Amino acid sequence: MRRNAKTLTVMLLTLLLCMAASCSIHGITNAQYNPVGGEANRTGYYEASPTTESYPDISSRKVRNVIFCIGDGMGLGQTTLARMKTTGANGVLHLERLPIVGIMRTHSANSLVTDSAASGTAMASGVKTNNGMIGMTPDGTKYQTILEATQAKGMTTGLVATSTITHATPAAFASHVKSRGMQGRIAEQLIANRVNIILGGGRQCFLPKSHPDSKRKDELNLIEEAEKAGYLYIQTPRELRTAQHTHVLGLFQVGPLTTTAPEPSLAELTAKAVSLLSQKAEDPNKPGFFLMIEGSQIDWACHHKDPTAAIRQTLLFDQAVKAAIDFARKDGHTLVVVTADHETGGLTITGGRLNGDKLSAKWSTGGHSTLPVPVYAYGPKANIFGGVYDNTAVAKRFAHVLGITSFPGKLRDRTGRELPLAGRGAK
Repeated sequence: MRRNAKTLTVMLLTLLLCMAASCSIHGITNAQYNPVGGEANRTGYYEASPTTESYPDISSRKVRNVIFCIGDGMGLGQTTLARMKTTGANGVLHLERLPIVGIMRTHSANSLVTDSAASGTAMASGVKTNNGMIGMTPDGTKYQTILEATQAKGMTTGLVATSTITHATPAAFASHVKSRGMQGRIAEQLIANRVNIILGGGRQCFLPKSHPDSKRKDELNLIEEAEKAGYLYIQTPRELRTAQHTHVLGLFQVGPLTTTAPEPSLAELTAKAVSLLSQKAEDPNKPGFFLMIEGSQIDWACHHKDPTAAIRQTLLFDQAVKAAIDFARKDGHTLVVVTADHETGGLTITGGRLNGDKLSAKWSTGGHSTLPVPVYAYGPKANIFGGVYDNTAVAKRFAHVLGITSFPGKLRDRTGRELPLAGRGAK
C-alpha cells in the first residue's frame, strides 16, 4: 500500500512538472504576465493607445524624412499576442493604427528561410543575397544602401538598435562585409561612413583587443577614432539627455542592451535620435533625414520560445513606433514604415479569453520561419507600401519617394569607380 502510494505521488509530481513545463512554453498565465495590475503598470514602460482609430491619412504631401522601424522576428503572431495580452482582443497597438498595411515576402537568395543579414540587405539595398552576407550580392558585388543614398543626397542619417549596433540588421544599412560575424569590421565602417547618430549596445567591438571587454582582434580603439573624427561619444542616460551634436556615438552596454532601467528605452533612444536629426531638417528647403530603428530582441525572445519576453519586447518596440509617429504627425513630411526582417518561432495563439486572460500560444520552431510579415505605413506617400511584395521593394520605394534615381546600384567611390568585390578589398 505504501509502495503504491509512493508510486502515485511520484506520478502526480511528474504530471505537475510536465504541466508546468508545457505552460511555460505554450501558455501565458496571469502569474507570468499581467499588464492590468502587474508588470506593465509597475514599470510604466507601455502606454496603451486611447483609441482604436487609424491615424489620419496625409499621403498627398512631400516626403522629407523617413523613419524605418524594424521589429526583428516580429510577425502577426507576435503583434497579436502583445495586443491581446495588453488591450484585449478589441484593442490596438500603436503600430496597428498606421493606416496603410502591406504584406512582405522574406526569402533570401539561397534559402526560403532568411536570416537578418540577408533580409536586412534586401530592405537596405534592394538586392537579394545569401544568408550571412551584408551589403553585397552572392558574388561579392557591393551595393549602395538606402542610407548611403540619402547621405549622397545631403540627408542626415541614424541607426538605433537594442542589439549591438554592429549586429546584422543595423549593419546592413551602413556596411558591406561577406560575413555578419565580422562585427569589428562593421564597427569601422559605421564610423567611416559618417552615420550621424549611432545608438545601441556593443562597446565590445569598438574597444582595442587589450581592453578586458573587447572582442576585437586588433588594437584599434574605435571610440578614440570616432572622437577624432568629430563624434560625441556617450554611454549613460544622462549623457544621452544632454547630447547636442551633429554626430553622436552612443554605446550603452558592452554587449547588447539589457532593455531595462536605468538604461534608456528604445522609445527614448528613438525620440533623441529624431530630435538630433531633425534639427538640421527643420528648414523645408534643406534635405531631411533617414533613420532606422530596430527592436532587435523580439527575435531573441522567440528563439527561446518565451511568450512573456516576446510580449515585452514587442511592446517596447511599439513604444518606439509611437515616438516616431508623434514626431511624424507634428512634422507632416515624415514617412514612417514599420515591418520585420522575418518571423521567428512560427508563433500561433491557440486560445484564451477576449480580455486577454488565459491565453495559450504555441511555437512551430525555435528558429526563423518562412511566413511573410506585415508592413505598416503612415505619412506622405505611405500608400505605396500597401499590397504584397518582396523585401527588395522596400528600399526601392524609399528611393522613389525621396527622388533618388539609379537605385539599386553598385557601390562606387567618390570618383564614380565601382568598388572591388568582397575579399579583394574593403570599403
